[in-house]
Amino acid sequence: MKVLVYSIFGFDKPFMEKSAHGNHELVFTEQHLNENTAHLAQGFDAVSLFTSDVASETVLQKLYTCGVKYIALRAVHSDLIDVPRAKSLAMKVANVPVYSPYSVAEHAVGLVLALNRKLVLGQRLMHIGDYRMDHLVGFDLHGKTVGIIGTGKIGAAFARIMHGFGCKIIAFDIEENKELRNELPIFYKTLEEVCALSDVLSIHAFWNDSSKYMFDKNTFSLCKKGMIFINTAHGKFVNTDDLIEALDNKILAAVGLDVYEKENSIFFQDHTEAPITDTLFLKLRSYPNVMFTGNQGFLTNETLAGIAHTTIANLNAWTYNGISENEIS
Repeated sequence: MKVLVYSIFGFDKPFMEKSAHGNHELVFTEQHLNENTAHLAQGFDAVSLFTSDVASETVLQKLYTCGVKYIALRAVHSDLIDVPRAKSLAMKVANVPVYSPYSVAEHAVGLVLALNRKLVLGQRLMHIGDYRMDHLVGFDLHGKTVGIIGTGKIGAAFARIMHGFGCKIIAFDIEENKELRNELPIFYKTLEEVCALSDVLSIHAFWNDSSKYMFDKNTFSLCKKGMIFINTAHGKFVNTDDLIEALDNKILAAVGLDVYEKENSIFFQDHTEAPITDTLFLKLRSYPNVMFTGNQGFLTNETLAGIAHTTIANLNAWTYNGISENEIS
């Protein structure tokens, strides 16, 4: 199969090449898929997309005209693909439904530790020769209450790690993880209760459109004052205006974000010569108690290998069977 791989990066290209084993003709481009770049797919059987690629109705029509029959997404989901339109054009779309849950879970823990123990500020002071500790006081995680929103594979991995720190684990999910409950003491509560009781709260829920702004002014008003708030799941879970207000009102002591609701025009791109104009992002980034990591959570060797393996497996399945088990309906 001849495949145009859009939005390729230096970090994932070697994994794609290795997983392909020469079974497909992969052509790589750093350009993102949009209305202006869809024509590049002329003569290709398939395209492989990343989360920053736009496959709108117009773009899909152009891909269809170019002869593209298959779309292999190198991620769990993307809000930017019009799946119903793809199906109406008889184009098959498959994703990577599962990859290493430890990458994102461990990254979330890293954000908690860095924010709580003021590691970034400590390093800045160290480099300028200021060894005072007045602004570096944190707290023991042992004995604290950690709230988890979503206890799927990533949320469960996060729960296990925090339990290892000696934390009390509470969670909110529409479906309880029975296996996790049998493994460690975890107490399921309402969203309101989790917000009110948690010293640390971390979002690991699976995204869907009904979840937009789960955390807004009303939700933040319920949060325990002085909470550390972590989001490594999806930017649109959080209303950014209301998050800033919660910071200004001292409801949240610190915020760790690997995602942002308007990230597609910012993350994975070099803005050193093209300054960011998103005023909300710039304001949020300016807070000393806010840490952004720009979708870095998944970035481990194990996850990259898993994404590449499943992407190629989807292409293989289409080539030999005409159908992949990972097709999005």
